[in-house]
Amino acid sequence: MIQQTTFLLSARRRGFHLVTHEILEHLPKPLPQTGLLNLFVQHTSCALSINENADPDVRGDLEKVMNCLVRENEPFYDHTLEGPDDMPAHAKCSLLGVSLTIPITGGRLNLGTWQGIYLCEFRQEGGERKVVATVYG
Repeated sequence: MIQQTTFLLSARRRGFHLVTHEILEHLPKPLPQTGLLNLFVQHTSCALSINENADPDVRGDLEKVMNCLVRENEPFYDHTLEGPDDMPAHAKCSLLGVSLTIPITGGRLNLGTWQGIYLCEFRQEGGERKVVATVYG
């Protein structure tokens, strides 16, 4: 059986945001005993990732790493009409990706003990983000 739902994640400022609980609220209930969840964010200036869910310093450090890897206001950018954070946001999105696949075991997401789902927002004001969740079970 395949179930699919589309929902909005609340708007956030630039940064790495733990959204595991917000995503769980929107998933079909109950989840299958065994299956897969695919999450796909329908935007090109943010990403989804799985990382540390306990220490908030990790989120800040990841933001610093990405800003060192892909800087704003580089003179070689051609795509600049939407502001200095737009082209870097597209590049960061390509580096991290717009989808995740997570196993479902025992009716729950089978994330590791210290893993959480992040919305990686790369724009100063990204707005709400549309996510398509597909459950295979």
